[in-house]
Amino acid sequence: MTTQDNNQQHKSSRFVQAYNRMLERVRHGLEGLGKDTTGQESGFHRVLSKAVEKAVELEELTREEADRIADYLARDVQDASRFMVDTGEEFRDWLRFDVDLVEDRMLDLFSQIADKTTLQQMAFFQDLERMSEYHTGEITGIGTLRCRQCGELLHFHHTARIPPCPRCHATLYSRVEDEAPES
Repeated sequence: MTTQDNNQQHKSSRFVQAYNRMLERVRHGLEGLGKDTTGQESGFHRVLSKAVEKAVELEELTREEADRIADYLARDVQDASRFMVDTGEEFRDWLRFDVDLVEDRMLDLFSQIADKTTLQQMAFFQDLERMSEYHTGEITGIGTLRCRQCGELLHFHHTARIPPCPRCHATLYSRVEDEAPES
């Protein structure tokens, strides 16, 4: 493995850890909000902004990195919340995973955040519509992505960096909400 590969792997691991820390901070912040979603800015957005500030303040990430991780997290929460609103189904149905395969803590975190977020303003989700694209190199949480070029499915059972498509090497994906992964 080259030094460049080692550096990329370290950076990827650092971003995955940062995504998980930010997810935890958002969940904790939303618990503190309770049912108070008054004001123009959604509770989720306020809490996410505070999580970004905390990551920068603690020098875990640069401002640019923290903003990028926040975009990834908002995109994933938006997808989960939209599914729950559109279908009336629970978060576990959105994942389409055997719960034993998913880290229990990650499932719990996303469930709590997505459920609370569905109770907040739907305008927030319309603003995030552009974030429904997933690109190679970005970080994503658990779920399944489909290559927009060849249809290959990538299953994420934990937070990870999105690789190029293993079949066609394309770099653009969409979230899959209606198919279960193969066992």
